[in-house]
Amino acid sequence: MGQLILEIFLLVLGFALLVKGADWFVDGSAGIAGKCKISPLVIGLTVVAFGTSAPELCVSITSAVGQSTDISIGNVVGSNICNILLILGLAALFHPLPVQRNSLVLDLPVLLLASGLLIGLGVWGGALEWWDGLILLAVFAGYMAILLRGALKEQKRAKAMEKEVPLEPPAEKKPKGKIAAWFGKMEEKLWFLILLALVGLGMVVGGGTLLVDAAKFIANYFGVSERIIGLTVVAIGTSLPELVTSVVAAAKGETDIAVGNIIGSNIFNVFLVAGAASLFCPLTFTVAGNLVDAIVAFAAAALLLVLSLFKGHRLGRIAGAVMLACFLGYYTYLFLA
Repeated sequence: MGQLILEIFLLVLGFALLVKGADWFVDGSAGIAGKCKISPLVIGLTVVAFGTSAPELCVSITSAVGQSTDISIGNVVGSNICNILLILGLAALFHPLPVQRNSLVLDLPVLLLASGLLIGLGVWGGALEWWDGLILLAVFAGYMAILLRGALKEQKRAKAMEKEVPLEPPAEKKPKGKIAAWFGKMEEKLWFLILLALVGLGMVVGGGTLLVDAAKFIANYFGVSERIIGLTVVAIGTSLPELVTSVVAAAKGETDIAVGNIIGSNIFNVFLVAGAASLFCPLTFTVAGNLVDAIVAFAAAALLLVLSLFKGHRLGRIAGAVMLACFLGYYTYLFLA
């Protein structure tokens, strides 16, 4: 019993290290990129996007290296299901969520493509091999190129408009509290930013290792499969940052990019996380288990697309209730099947 309590503590500690480490890694890396005069646009599409997927990426790679492939697949598929059905479902109950045109035209179709590719490649060989990973990463690179091209055009258009109608610079926000003020001052120093990024990366790796090892112990202790642990505890845990951010933003009415961020995170999970993890170890894909979960993830993306076509491209309370009902139904199936 004492060992179980310790492992639960290590699981929680691993989650905390993952979340805070990813935060520090993004702050440090973005600061370094800024010091090197890299465009904020490129920083947003690379460093920040990678940082928000760092928990899932680290957990899936750590699991793959440790031969716990069910946790790797379960983390990716489970996170995607949680992001749509649980996070967007809860957020939509607090405030209608607008779905941007770009999400309908580009991101959602790409997410459906990603989910379909995951199913097709997994069923085809019974596992995601390293060459399947290269295919996923190649498609991901193409998607990022399209995003970057579109964002650069938008940036040029915004600069042209700004020349015609100069915008007032936003008022600087002074950090509150001595610690925040000290932290803000230290972020001006390059050596501190490098240290922050390295410490953050170390926390992500260490937290991911603790989380996977503890999850495996808890699964064995209760006689639960690693697939179930990956789909539930690990998936929800690595999605906690998105959950808290989206629900709080929805409660405050700040919902402009909530849906787009979730869709983008799901695309990263399939192409980048699953693609990278499969390079380290073949990710076994069973028809009896993983196929059902992957189909649910695909269905969740399709449901999001269908619901987005109603009520002026907004996800209202009814849509949120439908998604939460589907989430509860899926989890009921997991534990009763």
